[in-house]
Amino acid sequence: MALSVALSTAIPTAVAAMPGDVKNALPALTVMMVDGAVNFLIAVLILIAGWLVARWVGRWAYNVVDRTHYIDETIKPLVVNFVRYAILAITVVAVLSQFGVQTTSLIALLGAAGLAIGLALQGTLSNVASGVMLLILRPFRVYDAIKVSDVNGTVREIGLFRTEIVTADGTFVSIPNATIFAGTIVNTSRERSRRINFTVEVDRSENVDMVENTILEALGRETRVLKTPPPVVEVESLGPLSTTLTVKAWVQNRDFGGATSQVKKLVRHVLQDANVGAPVPVAAPAVAPWTPPMQNHPATKKPN
Repeated sequence: MALSVALSTAIPTAVAAMPGDVKNALPALTVMMVDGAVNFLIAVLILIAGWLVARWVGRWAYNVVDRTHYIDETIKPLVVNFVRYAILAITVVAVLSQFGVQTTSLIALLGAAGLAIGLALQGTLSNVASGVMLLILRPFRVYDAIKVSDVNGTVREIGLFRTEIVTADGTFVSIPNATIFAGTIVNTSRERSRRINFTVEVDRSENVDMVENTILEALGRETRVLKTPPPVVEVESLGPLSTTLTVKAWVQNRDFGGATSQVKKLVRHVLQDANVGAPVPVAAPAVAPWTPPMQNHPATKKPN
């Protein structure tokens, strides 16, 4: 109570002691302070509301694109991030407009700053450009098995800067997009079917036609081997001890890993059941040490 009485007495006294110019400008200053406080409060509310809306819309967009089958898995994270950041950008522009900042001047300033930053971060932006090209050209997608930069694995995520790959032994590998885009990309998941290739050696005395027919009959009974194109057995080389045959069989891409081992074991078993002999290495003949003829031996020479 005493404080309020003191303030009510001190404020009129302080106002009366002010110069005339300050006293005349005091109402305008009061209005400016009140307007500034109101604008600041509105800007804070806009910022909080924009941040909450961005989070809510981001979650909604994630649920929508996660359920749809018309958007590729590679593009889904980018769509969600684009929606979220677009709302945040609109929020920032609205906050700056609340303080009277001209958005056109701000955009020009951001453009000049972006150019300067782009020149300073050429390497980083090259990864961004490469990431965009990978998303446009799509040499691989998420969950594809690829080989890039001597790394074999399954693609987990294609980001704007780096691509994440998980190898068969569970190793996480992150590769810059510029490195991937500039190198050779081998995608083993793109085609529906793949061909199994391996060689078989049999003894040179075996009947090649009989061996080929035996292998082809066994491959014809294997359900995972495709009938079109048909399996093929070709003679690769004729050696002095063995005949090398190349077995080629097409399977579904999803069955390639398990079918490869199964087909190899199948061929081995049918050849064993048909008593087809494997090449047996021939030991080098033993050579006796050289001895001079008896007539040339010094002990056998007759004295003159």
